[in-house]
Amino acid sequence: MGRNRHSAAMAILKIAKMGHPILLRPADPVADPQHPEIQRLIRDMVETMHDADGAGLAAPQVHVPLQMVVYHAPGARAESDDEPLETAPLTVLINPEIEPLGEEVSRGWEGCLSVPGLRGEVERANHIAYRALNEKGESVEGEAKGFHARVIQHECDHLVGVLYPQRMTDLSKLIFESEIKHLIVSEGEDE
Repeated sequence: MGRNRHSAAMAILKIAKMGHPILLRPADPVADPQHPEIQRLIRDMVETMHDADGAGLAAPQVHVPLQMVVYHAPGARAESDDEPLETAPLTVLINPEIEPLGEEVSRGWEGCLSVPGLRGEVERANHIAYRALNEKGESVEGEAKGFHARVIQHECDHLVGVLYPQRMTDLSKLIFESEIKHLIVSEGEDE
């Protein structure tokens, strides 16, 4: 975060790719969400997420080992018919804690800005509770289901040094995005 910029202009940050050590270590808690450097980082992360057409972004993905995620869950992103379609506006979670609610899980296809060009089928809790601080340093808590819950779990995994391929139980379901068309055809034949 040691950039010394005098303008409030936002910046597109470099995204760490799978294999970079920053993605393998647990992130540190944010001491002061209101600190100007944290506020700048939030703005830059949002700009970077939008520029990369991502649903979420965690601070470690932009080479900052802090417990902070930004995300939105647009309805068009849900890729599994068995996941409820739940959307979420642009959200900032600082020092988040998540907890599964109930035993129900579902499999869904996930991508990651740190694992470009690939998709993998990952099992996640369908319903979670979360607690965190927001960008103003206020305590927030809530529940999320379906795709919204999947996005939060995926981003919070980055805060403990886990990428989605590590959550996969069947690596034959790790595919190049360019091959999804074949997967859709073969799944349609199974019905």
